Amino acid sequence: MKDIKVLGTGCANCKSTIALIEQVAQAKGVAVSLQKIEELKDIMSYGVMSTPGVVIDGKVVHAGGVPSRHKIEQWLIA
Repeated sequence: MKDIKVLGTGCANCKSTIALIEQVAQAKGVAVSLQKIEELKDIMSYGVMSTPGVVIDGKVVHAGGVPSRHKIEQWLIA
């Protein structure tokens, strides 16, 4: 199971990122634990300055803008 955190304060891009990750995980049959981190101090603790940020298994893999479906697929099968 992949532990995924989406870092963001609740903007439209953050919500889109969460929805897209859920869709791709379901389509690929990959079990994920998806958590939204909204507190600014928690977001900053990852060193992310542009949201949405995506953290998988403790590692920042994306920051700023909605990631592409292809990029998410690669994260989930890695």
